Amino acid sequence: MADEVTLLDFWPSMYGMRCRAALAEKGVEYEFKEEDLTSDKSELLLQMNPVHKKIPVLIHNGNPVCESLIIVEYIDETWSHKAPLLPSDPYERAQARFWADFVDKKVYDLGRKLWMRKGEEQDAAKKEFIECLKIVKSELGDKAFFGGKKFGFLDIAIIGLNCWFYTYETCGNFSIQAECPKLVAWGKRCMEKESLAKTLPDPRKLCAFILECKKAMGIE
Repeated sequence: MADEVTLLDFWPSMYGMRCRAALAEKGVEYEFKEEDLTSDKSELLLQMNPVHKKIPVLIHNGNPVCESLIIVEYIDETWSHKAPLLPSDPYERAQARFWADFVDKKVYDLGRKLWMRKGEEQDAAKKEFIECLKIVKSELGDKAFFGGKKFGFLDIAIIGLNCWFYTYETCGNFSIQAECPKLVAWGKRCMEKESLAKTLPDPRKLCAFILECKKAMGIE
């Protein structure tokens, strides 16, 4: 009997992008159910994630799995026959989880402030955001991917940033290429993968959507 896999998601979500990228890498077929977070949340979302009531939610044979990094690990363990994502070495696995947690707690929140704030608040967020990107870049070093020679768990944890870079640059009026060229080159290498190119959103489409959100929220 074939697996029934559904992903409750919202297309601009960096957290959802992780799950889509992991499923694409594993070659898992799934139903994508769009959750329009600009309106009321669906009954299915509230039923499947009654604690946080947030996307993304992976539903596998009727069982929900919540929180994006947990979902990625679940995908890696469940479909372990293809494209392993987490390192096999315990120390390397712990390091990958550490950096994924750093991105969640620091970088993503600062990115949100970049497009939702103005004036001095935005300038402060931009300065700290660039500093955090440079810290992340130090982990990449001279490797092709954060996972080394192969695209892996940490690359998936961070890949959403690459899709949002253009939005951050547009809203914050700065250049990530000028500040962190190695991260930009990493992002381009990732998007050369057919699985990701077909799965992740166009950065310009994403930026246009966010600019419309800013306009609607009165924070132009």
